[in-house]
Amino acid sequence: MTATPPHLIPAHNLKEKLKEEFIKAFQLTIYFGIWFCALAFLAATLLDERPIPLSIFGFALFKAAICAKFMLIAQAAYPIKVDRRYGIVSSLLLESMVYLLVVLGLNYLEAGVRGLIHGKEFLISMTDFSQSNPLRVVAMAIVYWLIVWPYLLLSGFKLAIGSTATIEILFGKKSPPNK
Repeated sequence: MTATPPHLIPAHNLKEKLKEEFIKAFQLTIYFGIWFCALAFLAATLLDERPIPLSIFGFALFKAAICAKFMLIAQAAYPIKVDRRYGIVSSLLLESMVYLLVVLGLNYLEAGVRGLIHGKEFLISMTDFSQSNPLRVVAMAIVYWLIVWPYLLLSGFKLAIGSTATIEILFGKKSPPNK
């Protein structure tokens, strides 16, 4: 079975797909944004910055949007699959590592492009990612994984039992309107 070429997909389906992708990107940006703003706030308080510059939160949200896009690229290339025989955790553990590597790799690429924008060499800028400190990269990878893991578990849960059931389990059933 072959895929339908994009120019033959009805506009209605394409419009729905774009809307769905936008919503997914927005939700993931908000999720990452909450984490990155919390981490930025923690870093500012640890460094005793007074007053705390609001620009760090803008940068955190921008970084969240980039990471959300990277995550969606990773999901497009390597879709989430849940094998009920192994459960959600076992099914997603390897995928979480793949997503982590994709996000880290794209962050290295971003550092290279940022270097080019600032007039530096691409490869040198890539190697300067995270101040060329391997421990900092490992620490960042651990934090990224801890951020991505709950998102993947929720996504796996939705795949296993459906979005409606997941929402009902997390937030309860909607009560019928009173008449």
